[in-house]
Amino acid sequence: MKKIWDISPPVDSSTPVFEGDTRYSQQWTWRIAADCPVNVSAVTLSAHVGAHADAPLHYDSQGAGVGSLELAPYLGPCRVIHALRAGACVEIDELVHAGADLPPRVLLRTCERFAHTSFDPGFKAIAPETLRWLADRGVRLVGIDSASVDPATSKDLPAHQVLLQRDLRVLENLCLDEVAEGDYELIALPLKWMHCDASPVRAVLREF
Repeated sequence: MKKIWDISPPVDSSTPVFEGDTRYSQQWTWRIAADCPVNVSAVTLSAHVGAHADAPLHYDSQGAGVGSLELAPYLGPCRVIHALRAGACVEIDELVHAGADLPPRVLLRTCERFAHTSFDPGFKAIAPETLRWLADRGVRLVGIDSASVDPATSKDLPAHQVLLQRDLRVLENLCLDEVAEGDYELIALPLKWMHCDASPVRAVLREF
């Protein structure tokens, strides 16, 4: 059997979110008891909690919702590239060691340890020119182990605008702590939330 790496961080009430965003919470609608055969819960959360796929609607008011996106970019060969020495943004020179012949999906590991319970406003983002460089090499999906491809303080979101211009898909908040550089199969399908700006994913890597 092929080895599987679960690259989705656990989600519960301690999972960090951007300041002002909606944390995960869960309430029980029904509990198993003498007069009830099942447990059923109601969940409230931001669509950006934990590992998630942004939709164009997140950064373009006329963009597509996540439920209408083609699934192919979220499934197939990918390359994990370590950019642990990157500054505030991952630059092109941090990626060239992985080669120019890239698969359609690239995941970037930027931190030694994923922050599971605290939000780090100094997380590493991706330089817009790096996204253009990846798109020029046929990459269709970019993933990262931080909360956004743009810095936390950005208001014009230049990296997100490149995603829009080049029709790239993106995964954020991936946990790549235990994943070596190399090639894998990515499986990270978003939910069919037709009018939503993002969707949680259960992202996994499988031996390629």
